[in-house]
Amino acid sequence: MNPEHEPLYRVELLREDHEREQFSCGVAGVDAYLHAQALEDMRSKSCAVFVLVPVRAPADVLGYFTLCARGLAQGTIRKGARKHLPRYPEVSAIVIERLAIKKMIQRTRTGEMLLAMALAKAHENAALVGAPMVLAEALDENGTAFYVEHGFVKLPDSMRLVISMRSIELSMRSAAR
Repeated sequence: MNPEHEPLYRVELLREDHEREQFSCGVAGVDAYLHAQALEDMRSKSCAVFVLVPVRAPADVLGYFTLCARGLAQGTIRKGARKHLPRYPEVSAIVIERLAIKKMIQRTRTGEMLLAMALAKAHENAALVGAPMVLAEALDENGTAFYVEHGFVKLPDSMRLVISMRSIELSMRSAAR
């Protein structure tokens, strides 16, 4: 492969040899999760933890996201966001519970890249687990604005947002052009 076209980063499942303790996004609870709980959640299959690493320094964690499955009551989803969802009382979703970027590279559009990778992973696995949407859990208004900017719809009275797999698919198609 031509070094000019070699990717700078890759996303992979969290492993023991990743340098988790060096990671800091500036939010104590999000950092503590990666430092102390993430590997245990991987072992117990509670969720999948994916890390963003530089290709040339694969132990250095630059960011991470978690994916898990959850059911949502149909009534908690706004009518406009239900357009591509099945009409069951409860709808399954792939959940992004955490998405974080190392403090030193925040505001470099790495968060957008990591979200795109998380959505691609969710879309890739949606047929396996039967999930017609992705649910994101924002920590604050800045997080909510970030997800809304990327096509998510905010659920009423919460910091939870959804996007349909159909919307993700359309976005991926237009990005590939």
